[in-house]
Amino acid sequence: MSSLGPTFGRGAMTNSWTDIKNTDLVVIMGGNAAEAHPCGFKWVTEAKATRGAKLVVVDPRFTRSAAVADYYAPIRQGSDIAFLLGVINYCMLNDKIQWEYVKSFTNASYLVKDGFTYQDGLFTGYDESKRDYNRTTWDYQIGPDGFAMVDETLQNPRCVWNLLKQHVAIYTPEMVSRITGTPKDKFLKVCEMIGECSSPTKTMTSMYALGWTQHSKGSQNIRCMAMLQLILGNIGVRGGGMNALRGHSNIQGLTDIGLMSNLIPGYLTLATEKEPDFATYMSSRGFKPLRPNQMSYWQNYKKFMVSFLKAMWGPAATPENNFAFDYLPKLDVPAYDVLRAFELMHQGKMTAYFCQGFNPLQAFPNKAKLAESLAKLKLLVIMDPLETETARFWENHGIYNDVDPAKIQTEVIQLPTTCFAEDEGALVSSGRWLQWHWPAGSPPGEAKTDVWIMAQIHLRIKELYRKEGGAFPDAIVNLHWPYKDPHEPSPAELAKEMNGYVVADVLDPNDPTKKVLEAGKQVATFGVLRDDGTTACGNWIYSGSFTEAGNMMARRDNSDPGDTGAYSKWSFSWPANRRIIYNRASADINGKPWDESRKLLWWDGAKWTGFDVPDIAPTAKPQDVGPFIMNPEGVSRLFTRGMMRDGPFPVHYEPFESPVANVIAPKVRGNPVARVFKGDFAQFADVGSPDFPYAATSYRLTE
Repeated sequence: MSSLGPTFGRGAMTNSWTDIKNTDLVVIMGGNAAEAHPCGFKWVTEAKATRGAKLVVVDPRFTRSAAVADYYAPIRQGSDIAFLLGVINYCMLNDKIQWEYVKSFTNASYLVKDGFTYQDGLFTGYDESKRDYNRTTWDYQIGPDGFAMVDETLQNPRCVWNLLKQHVAIYTPEMVSRITGTPKDKFLKVCEMIGECSSPTKTMTSMYALGWTQHSKGSQNIRCMAMLQLILGNIGVRGGGMNALRGHSNIQGLTDIGLMSNLIPGYLTLATEKEPDFATYMSSRGFKPLRPNQMSYWQNYKKFMVSFLKAMWGPAATPENNFAFDYLPKLDVPAYDVLRAFELMHQGKMTAYFCQGFNPLQAFPNKAKLAESLAKLKLLVIMDPLETETARFWENHGIYNDVDPAKIQTEVIQLPTTCFAEDEGALVSSGRWLQWHWPAGSPPGEAKTDVWIMAQIHLRIKELYRKEGGAFPDAIVNLHWPYKDPHEPSPAELAKEMNGYVVADVLDPNDPTKKVLEAGKQVATFGVLRDDGTTACGNWIYSGSFTEAGNMMARRDNSDPGDTGAYSKWSFSWPANRRIIYNRASADINGKPWDESRKLLWWDGAKWTGFDVPDIAPTAKPQDVGPFIMNPEGVSRLFTRGMMRDGPFPVHYEPFESPVANVIAPKVRGNPVARVFKGDFAQFADVGSPDFPYAATSYRLTE
C-alpha cells in the first residue's frame, strides 16, 4: 500500500540522490545508508563537508550510519510512528511550523465531515469481523459549489489542522519515551534539531529503506515522516524531500512498469470485477478538482489508458471494442500479491508458479509454510542467474531445509538467465533516474536473457491458441508483437514502445494542412498522448525517455548549471526529466523562492522558470494553481481521506507478536486492518508471550 501517493500524488522518491548535497539536516530512520547504499551516501558526506549539514540516525542498532552521525538516538523496533507523531506534536506545541507553506500547500484548512472521529486506536467505521473500515466519513465537507470547504484561519474545530493537533496530543515526550525506549533527553534533542528546519531557509531530508516498509504498518511509518516534512515545508525544495532508498537495483522500475498484481504500467490500475466495462471503469477515475483552478492531472487518465491499450494490442484495439479493454483481467480480490499466492498454493488452489529473479523462500516470513506451499505445486519454473533456495526447496539440507525429497512431487524447471552485467537496458534508481547500461560480458553456458525466454513462451502459447482455440484466446493471439526479431525484442525497441509513438497522423484543427503529430514518430512527452487511438504508449511516465532525438537515458553530460545537483542532461528522470517533483512548492504563494541561496523554480511574471522542469503548467499563475498537481485538491494531504485502509492519520500499533501491549490502545492487536490469513493468525504467539520475550532486528545486502 502506497503512502507517498496518497500524501503527495505520486508514489516515488521526491528528490534525487545528488540533491542530498543541498540539505542542512539528514535524518536516517528505517535504513542504514552508509552501509547499504554507499554510493548514495556520498551525497550525505558532501552535504556535511560543504554545508555543515548534520546527520541524525534513529535506529535500534548502532549501525555504521550511526557511527558517522552527529547525533544517535536508540529506538525500540516497530515504534517509529510513536516517535514521529511525538515530533509532530513537539513542532505544533513549540511553533516549529512553516506556516505559509502549511496554509498554502497542504490541506490543513480543509473541513472534515462531522461523522469522522478517532478513539482508543480506531477511527470511525471499524468492523472487527471484516478487519476493515467503512471509510465514508473520512472525507471533506463539500459546499454547495461542489468544492471542498476550507477555513483559512484554521480556527474551525473540524479543519484538518485541529483534528491533527488532537490526534497527536497523546504523544508527549514522556509517552514517546515509554513506547519507544528512547531516552526523553535524546528524543527532545532530535525534536530540537528537526524543528530548526521549519525555517524557510533551512531544509531537512529523510532517508529510509526497508526498515520502515517491511512492517505491518509500514505505509504509515512513511506517512508520519511525509506529514512532518510537510509541516516543516520541506517537500519540493532543494535539500528536502522523502528519499525512499530502494532495497535492490530497479525496484523503483518494477513498480513503474506495473509489476504489482493490481497495477499496469505508469501506476494505472487493473479493473475489478465490479467494473466489467470501460465506461464503468472510467466513471471512478474522473479525478474532478476539489478546489477551483486545480489541475488534478489524473484527469488525463483516459489518454494514458487508451495509449497503453494501443501499445498492447495495436490494430486490435479499436474504438468499437473500447480499445480492447475487455482483454485485461478483472480482479476479484484487491491484489494477487506473493503472500496471497503462497496462501493459494498452500490451499492447493494454485498449481503452477513462475518465479523470475526472485527468491521467496529466503525473502518472506514463515519459511515452513512457504516450503509446504511449493511442495503442493505441480510445476515450479525458476528464471534466475543463480541457484536459489527456492529452486532447491525440495533438497534436504539438514537443519537449513529439513524436507523429505521423496514426498515432494513438484516438477521444477530451472531456466538460467543473464545477470544485470550481461544485459542491456535501463535501470531506474531510487531517485527515478532511468540510466541506460550496456553489457560488460557475455552470459555463460545456456543462460539467456529474460526477454528471450519470455518471448519463446509467448510465441509458443500464441501458436497453441491459434491452433486449438480456447475459451477466450483474443488477448493472447492479438497481442501486438511488432519487433524485428520476434524471438528476442531488442532493449531499444522495448524502450521506444514504453516511451510512446504516434499511430496515426493528427492534424492541426486550425490548419488541416499541418500535422500536429506524425504517424510513426516517437512522442516527445506524455502531454501529447490522446484517448482516440492515435497514440500508443507502453508507460506514460516514461514518455520523453526515447524520443526522435534519441535515447535520453543514455545521456552522460554531467554539466550542472547553478550547481544545483540536478544534472538534468545526465540520463532521464521521470516524469518529463523532472529532478525534484512538486518543485513549484520551492517558491511561495507569489512564486518567489523561499530561499534565494537554494532557489530551484520561480515565477518571472509570465511563466515558471529555473533549474528544473516545472512540475506545473509553465504559465499557471502562482496564486491560482497548487503545486501538488496530481491531487484533485492541488495541495498535499496531512489527512488522506479514505485512501489508506488503516486510517487518514497514522496511529502507533504494536507488532502482532509484540512482547508488550499497546499502551495507546490496549484492546487493539497489531494493525487492525492488516490482511492476515486465518491459518497464519492461528500461529501467532500471544502478546507478551513468555516464550518470545525478545524482538529481533534483521539486516541485509552489503551488511
